[in-house]
Amino acid sequence: MKNVYITRISKFLPNKPINNDEMEGKLGTLDGKASKGRRIVLRNNQIKTRYYAIDDAGNVTHNNAQLTKEAIESLCDESFKKEDIELLSCGTSSPDQILPSHASMVHGFLKNGNIEINSPSGACCSGMNALKYGYMAIKSDQVNNAVCTGSERVSSWMKSEIFEEEVEFLKTMEDNPILAFNKDFLRWMLSDGAGAFLLESEPNGKQPLKIEWMEGYSYAHEIEACMYAGGDKLKNGFLKPWSEYPSDQWSKKSLFAMKQDVKLLGKNILTKGVDSLKMALEKNNLKASDIDYYLPHISSYYFKEGLYEEMKKQDVEIPWENWFMNLSKVGNVGAGSIYIMLEELANNGKLKKGDKILLSVPESARFSYAYALLTVC
Repeated sequence: MKNVYITRISKFLPNKPINNDEMEGKLGTLDGKASKGRRIVLRNNQIKTRYYAIDDAGNVTHNNAQLTKEAIESLCDESFKKEDIELLSCGTSSPDQILPSHASMVHGFLKNGNIEINSPSGACCSGMNALKYGYMAIKSDQVNNAVCTGSERVSSWMKSEIFEEEVEFLKTMEDNPILAFNKDFLRWMLSDGAGAFLLESEPNGKQPLKIEWMEGYSYAHEIEACMYAGGDKLKNGFLKPWSEYPSDQWSKKSLFAMKQDVKLLGKNILTKGVDSLKMALEKNNLKASDIDYYLPHISSYYFKEGLYEEMKKQDVEIPWENWFMNLSKVGNVGAGSIYIMLEELANNGKLKKGDKILLSVPESARFSYAYALLTVC
């Protein structure tokens, strides 16, 4: 089977960085009141700036497919044109519509000829699943190259207007309507952006990264939904889809907003994360001490210390000095975060031949985890 290399990496972050004090001006207030949960969430996640595909007048500047197209075009030049792409594999948590697929829409904007496309669904792991599809296609000699992406455009999902009808409905039910924390929480967590990798069967470029292996794990058989959109979770844990609600309930319940069960998140995200990490390392005969750079996609710095302590508890400790993150600068870009993180690491000039890089991506939707080991060539 062929070897697979990441030979080019790019990112696209829309408009200017938005600091914490500017967020509510961009996303809007609910019922004209500042969010009570905003400062708590921001203090815990320690994100300082993030990016929104919204201009100063509040207009949308890019949809998700357009963000992804921009990242892909940044991969290309005279020696590798967009018409040379053989496979396009695009992952996201926030497609612009239910149908057509995200990759179809990206391909439509690229206008680069007839190619194979793939659109893995899901949350943060969809970006890694997009990468794995490209990896396997090259490894099995189906294609010679693939462009894989991870992206999000969640700002429009978080704007106050999405929740206005629910807040108005709550006013008829109680004197002091407050949007449930499971909805307000994510308004202060998520960011827009896109990242892209060019995968090739030859180690081209200045410093190609060989993909040694990729692994994935799901705990959906054990745990109910934690982060979800397009439905509502019942008291028994069953996720009832939007299609089973009358249409007049869609906005009254903000059914299409992203929601997070924060109690379920805190109980499981770290223990299952380290459990899956341990399985991935053992399966591939890799010791934690062999890893030169550990790139964990975490949604909040709140989890950083806990993750490290859980690693020590399960005897897979990766020293602090080997961790690399950029969450505080670019925010949580979901499926795009690992792409944007690796882009910064690859361009900081510190990588040397033989370094081993572990990509680690959790997904709280129903607790899935994806890993990839890279070697610097």
